[in-house]
Formats: sequence, C-alpha cells, structure tokens
Amino acid sequence: MSLTGHPVPTPAPAPAAARVPSGPPRRVAVVGAGMVGLATGWFLQEHGVEVTVLERTGVAAGASWGNAGWLTPGITTPLPEPAVLRTGVRAVFSPSSPVYVPPRADTNLVRFVAGFTRNSTGAAWRRNMAALVPFNDLALPAFDELAAGGVAEPTHEARSFIAGYRREEERATLLQEIEHIKDAGQRMAFEVLSGEQARSIEPVLSEAVTAAILLKDQRFIDPGAYLAALAESFVARGGRLETGLELMGLEARAGEVLLHGTRGWAGDFDAVVLATGAWLGAHARAFGVRRVVQGGRGYSFSVAVEHLPNGPVYLPAARVACTPIGTRLRVAGMMEFRRPDEALDQRRIAAIVAAARPLLRGVALDQRTDEWVGSRPCTVDGLPLIGATRSPRVFVAGGHSMWGISLGPVTGKMLAEQIATGRRPPVLAPFDPLR
Repeated sequence: MSLTGHPVPTPAPAPAAARVPSGPPRRVAVVGAGMVGLATGWFLQEHGVEVTVLERTGVAAGASWGNAGWLTPGITTPLPEPAVLRTGVRAVFSPSSPVYVPPRADTNLVRFVAGFTRNSTGAAWRRNMAALVPFNDLALPAFDELAAGGVAEPTHEARSFIAGYRREEERATLLQEIEHIKDAGQRMAFEVLSGEQARSIEPVLSEAVTAAILLKDQRFIDPGAYLAALAESFVARGGRLETGLELMGLEARAGEVLLHGTRGWAGDFDAVVLATGAWLGAHARAFGVRRVVQGGRGYSFSVAVEHLPNGPVYLPAARVACTPIGTRLRVAGMMEFRRPDEALDQRRIAAIVAAARPLLRGVALDQRTDEWVGSRPCTVDGLPLIGATRSPRVFVAGGHSMWGISLGPVTGKMLAEQIATGRRPPVLAPFDPLR
C-alpha cells in the first residue's frame, strides 16, 4: 500500500535461495519521521548504515508532537485491560467518554474492537505485561545513549509526578495496577499521599483532590523540541531527511527494495523500515502483517498556569495527563478510535476541559492554545509490531499505542541491531509483526 492507501502490486515471492539478504544492509530507508522512525534511523547509523528518512509532511507531524511527553516505563502497560470490560460497551459510545468509539460501520474498527475486547482480560493483560517488562527496562537507557551521541534536547527528571483523585476508592484502582505491574517484574517506586500532601508539592491541584500517589523515577520531555533535536542529530551524522515526500509505491525484490514517491522521486535500498504510525497496518499488509492497527486519537492543548508543576500531573479517573512544557501546561487526554485523518472534534476538547476543571486550580482552561489531535497506533493486544515481515528486506516498527514516545528509542535501538546483524534480539520476540 502507499501512504495514501492506494493499492500497489503485491510483491512476488523471491526464489528460495534469494530470500535471505546476502550481507548486512548498507543503505536503508525509513518511512516516517516520528519518534520511532527517527530513533531507528539514528541507531542504524550506529551500525555504519547509510539512512534516508522519508516523511510525507514534517518531523513529528503524527502522534509525536502534541502528546504528553511522558517517559514512564514504570506505568507502561498494555492498553487492553479488565477495566475496559468493567466500564461497559455503552459508555464508549458517549462523546464525553474518555474512551470513545463512534457508532458507525467500519470493518477495520469492528475487527479491532472485537480483538481488543478479547485481550481485555486479566490473563491476557498479565501475559502481555510480562512481554513488556524487559523492554521497559531498556527504555530510559536508550534515551541516555541518544544524549551521549549528540541529541541536544534533554530529558527531564520528574521532580514530582503525582496522580490525583477525588476519592480514596478511586485511587485503589491504580494501587492495584501498580501491584500487578510489580508482580510482573516491573520496578515501580511510589508513595501514597493525602490531598493536602499532594497540594503541598503541586499547588495546581484543587481542593477536590483528596487522595494521591507520588510516582518516582520517571522522566518527561517536550516532544516537539526533542524530535527536532533528534532529527538535527540524525542529519548532522550524515543522515538524509526528505520531508514533504509521500511514498506512493514499494516493491521488494530479491536484492533490493524499490520505493516510488511524489515529485517523481524514486530510490532503491537494501532494506526499508515502515514506521508510519496509525497507517502501519495498511502499508505492511502486502508483506504478511495481518494484525489490525487502529488509530487511537489523543487530544491536547496548552494553557497558562499560576503554579507550573515540577513534573507531570495525572488525573487517572478523568483520563487527563498534564505536563509542563516550557512556561505552559500541556493538557492531554482521550482515546478516540477514528480514522487518523478525520478533523479535530471540539467535543473531545470540551470533554477534557470538563473533566480537568474541578481537579485543577489556577489554570486558564478557557484561554487555550495549540489545540491538537494525533493518532496513536494501537494493536488489539497492546503490544507493538517490531521486526521483519514476510520479506527479509521489509521491516515494521509501530503499534505502541500511548507509549511510542517512551518506547521509541529502545524500539529503534533493538530493530537497528536486528537489521544490521541479521539476528533478532530476544527482547523483540513477543513483538513479531507476523504473530
């Protein structure tokens, strides 16, 4: 498939003797300039590979720019969970629901919701969480490698990271989830706080917050600034970045991959990585990737605030995430299962405002700027798709749902190792795109 969804010829199978590349790839194309794509390109350079990144719009134009920017391996968990089943089907069809499914006929969406529901059980969550734990452990060290290699924009230690609740019984849900996370082997340090204790740390929380949890050892970034710095480092190290170039066709042959794009552009490479976010499923289908990838759209905006917090503020019951970005507070939330290119829905912004208003103070929610919507690529089991397709020259990297920023660098590092050496790191086994 092309980036616009137009069909392209299905590649003919190569002769058996030619299906394995003859040696390490010297020239690789990466399609997509979000966190996952740029990190993959950067780490491929560490192996001496010549890399071209293709992007149909601009750097961080998809789900990367306006998200909350959390680097939180401690709470990076599979999106399908038993709480989805407890919420009930009726709730997700309400435009004010934190998780919204528009009531319309869409074959891909129906398949996704059915698979997502099947995976929203305790047993499935525990199995998929166990697959994420060793990957999560490598997430922050991968950011440290990028910093050591010249990416100038810093990651910020969260001097505070508070989850606030109206009532203690609401807090019990996250406390139970933290116990399950720890049972799976994930390290997670935290402290239980009263509302008063939480406000003494972060005055942005209102009197309506009576219970809280302080999460420790997490980080955050300004996603737009970080992606710009990552792109700058990639180019400074000899990478080629082609923006405003839409891929129209892809053909994998025995000895090369041929790409065709707009403006009459064409190129041949030893391998290609599809890191196209919510569009990943359509692009990879011709190469045997049958997993449904559904756009889970998130919304955000920025506001002025009297007391800028020292780190993220999380309102779990409202599904609202707040992050200090520069001198303003980014307020983000919602999971809306719609087509990626649909217009921003102001009802979703209004729902975030209504959910956040009682729990925050000194926040100018009615003077919003930078209203944004972006599509997170979600899979039915909550695990990303990382690795080789049916063609040993075509790789995919995506499907991280809400965790593409946090897990983007480790994804790029591990996939670059697989591409450059021909050996898949064991940590990637659960994320096989052909599973």
